[in-house]
Amino acid sequence: MSKHLKASDCRRWVIKIGSALLTDNGRGLAVGGIDGWVEQIADLRKQGREMLLVSSGAVAEGMTRLGWTRRPHALHELQAAAAVGQMGLIQAYESRFQKYGLHTAQVLLTHDDLADRQRYLNARSTLRTLLRLGVVPVVNENDTVATEEIRFGDNDTLAALVANLVEADLLVLLTDQAGVYDKDPRRDAQASLLTEAQAGDAALESMAGDTGGVLGRGGMLTKVRAAARAARSGTLTVIASGKEENILQRLASGEELGTRLFPASAPLAARKQWLAGRLQVRGHLTLDDGAITVLRAAGRSLLPVGVTRVEGDFDRGDLVVCYGPGGEEAARGLVNYSAEESRRIIGQPSHRIEELLGYVDEPELIHRDNLVLMG
Repeated sequence: MSKHLKASDCRRWVIKIGSALLTDNGRGLAVGGIDGWVEQIADLRKQGREMLLVSSGAVAEGMTRLGWTRRPHALHELQAAAAVGQMGLIQAYESRFQKYGLHTAQVLLTHDDLADRQRYLNARSTLRTLLRLGVVPVVNENDTVATEEIRFGDNDTLAALVANLVEADLLVLLTDQAGVYDKDPRRDAQASLLTEAQAGDAALESMAGDTGGVLGRGGMLTKVRAAARAARSGTLTVIASGKEENILQRLASGEELGTRLFPASAPLAARKQWLAGRLQVRGHLTLDDGAITVLRAAGRSLLPVGVTRVEGDFDRGDLVVCYGPGGEEAARGLVNYSAEESRRIIGQPSHRIEELLGYVDEPELIHRDNLVLMG
């Protein structure tokens, strides 16, 4: 990944806006601020960019509606505040995006949704479909049903995982600071802003503070760690001040603002490493010569028609290895159908999937975005 890559080069954006930027000092949602964010996102949509918003503010809004001045520690109280506040948050976004002719979609996730491979793929398919339809997904942690074990802990982490999920080109983490400093600027007047660094650099964590605000859970440390997570799928991260006027439009125009944290490897290499080294192989597919040629020469998805044999017992979302007719390993990928379903559709054109299974989930056995060539 080139250090010269800018936000202006990126098409698919994940934007995370924190509680400090969305709430009026604990007195409910900052309506004027939300108007500004929506206007900028709508403008970038018109430019042809795909925009996905990870928004804090539900708990803070719920606290205001319930008359609470301090963030509760009890999980059931946090869940209650989130349930109440989510109504106001989504209403605020929906009404404002409608002014620009844009639809929004509420997407609530838990860590468990992304840890389970089948639910991961379901969430991924839904988000990618929404983006293709021109909808702006508004994502938040599902605080209402989450437990201590499966809560993300902060929306910076959630935003990074969503960036992995949709293979975003850019993750923008907006905060109340100008970016990452070599020292805490609130305590040291000599602190210098870092304009760029490599995501995952251990030195960044020692520079970042670990204290969040009263209403939010995240601090600069969570943002630095989120950038490292996002880098796994080749995503560039920008940590910048949401108080800068027209910050998103200025980033899109090529202006270098905040701190740019770039991944060490390109998206394909990062995803190949993830697929090849982080998941247990559950099954094997044997492909015909035509399928091998299409995968290697054209970089296309694997369709059922090009598969001649299925081995193993796997479920949707599991990792399978694809072999050529001679037994050589050709590719690895996340399969869209179970082993039983795959055996029923291999060798058949995609338009027969619904006829053979009674339903169709995806036309591909393995989508090209979930497939990496080996060797």
